[in-house]
Amino acid sequence: MKSFVNYDQNSDFSIYNIPFGVAVFANEYIACCTRIGDMVIDLATLYDYGFFDNIEGLNENIFEAYTLNEFIELGKPVTKAVRLKIQELLAENSKLALDEKTIEECFFNIDQIRMMMPVHIPNYTDFYSSIEHATNVGKMFRDPANALLPNWKHLPVGYHGRASSIVVSGTDIIRPKGQTKPADVDSPIFGPSKQLDFELEMAFIVNKNTEMGDSISTAEAEDAIFGMVIFNDWSARDIQSWEYVPLGPFLGKNFGSSVSPWVVTLEALEPFRTASPKQEPEVLDYLKFEGNQNYDINLTVFLKPENGDENLISESNYKFMYWNMTQQLAHHTINGCNVEVGDLYASGTISGEHPNSFGSMLELTWRGTNPLQLKDGQERKFINDNDTVIMRGHAEKDGIRVGFGEVSGKILPAN
Repeated sequence: MKSFVNYDQNSDFSIYNIPFGVAVFANEYIACCTRIGDMVIDLATLYDYGFFDNIEGLNENIFEAYTLNEFIELGKPVTKAVRLKIQELLAENSKLALDEKTIEECFFNIDQIRMMMPVHIPNYTDFYSSIEHATNVGKMFRDPANALLPNWKHLPVGYHGRASSIVVSGTDIIRPKGQTKPADVDSPIFGPSKQLDFELEMAFIVNKNTEMGDSISTAEAEDAIFGMVIFNDWSARDIQSWEYVPLGPFLGKNFGSSVSPWVVTLEALEPFRTASPKQEPEVLDYLKFEGNQNYDINLTVFLKPENGDENLISESNYKFMYWNMTQQLAHHTINGCNVEVGDLYASGTISGEHPNSFGSMLELTWRGTNPLQLKDGQERKFINDNDTVIMRGHAEKDGIRVGFGEVSGKILPAN
């Protein structure tokens, strides 16, 4: 496919992508949008001009909404049709290509818009689905010979997180305060976290509501998943390590998480399916699945000190995940837990086998014992005030590139 819109061949936002987001256009109005290259397209105005008239089920201009929730709730038959229509409109010699008036009104350069949270997130769950990450953490905090807890290979471990503090890329994060208990003191102390960390994750967003008592099987899961974003699960390790027994993460996690603004559909990721790691022992029947359910998505993490350059500190890949999305959603709902449109389900930290593929500072510096060396000579055990963490992700195969752009966040000093 070729587009009448010119873009760099290394752009994440090729005509094969067609992601969805929400933007403030020229500081004047908000609308749902898509992107190709560096051009952001106002879908609400395209709808008003009749470009989506023949799509069955799209009976009102839901692109005028401030989130994608109403759009994705229409389900795959409609959202897939809209994506294909946009591809058709962006192709060479299309009806839209010759319509200069509509192009002038609907197309904005990326620097003319401001991206917003793409969806309203009613509920957020964070999984723990990378075997390499879970093994590394187990070695650090427990018995290295028995790093994985007994349940880990039998079910996708997860916890319910805080949806209210998930923010869009570019939003600053204030260093959290809380209780910590350093090893050399007898009682806990209070103050800003000294071990602030990132976690490299991806997350999927569901497109339907279910009733309490209903379950979504692995075979049904893809139809319930609209698309994916990159996710940074900021973590205060010193607060987390003191509080997490016996009920798990709390203040060490809920102060902030960051998401990329563009939701990339499963349809755009279809060419990049790959086999899952072999699961041993064999999983229970409700967690069995068919076909390739992992995705080959290259992920990178950069650390940028204040007034400094970006430093590449991690190169990982989503294909490393031991538990895939269909299994995560099937397990989440097997007890009858209902889901809601816009619910976000994060993968857990994505780490590979090699040290340069670890997805957190906790692992990259091995709990601070092996500091990272930055280009300017600085060292980092964890994230300093005024550091910016940037995560990027893309898939590429046979000349087709589909990417997510980036999710970035700057750490500000504690209040």
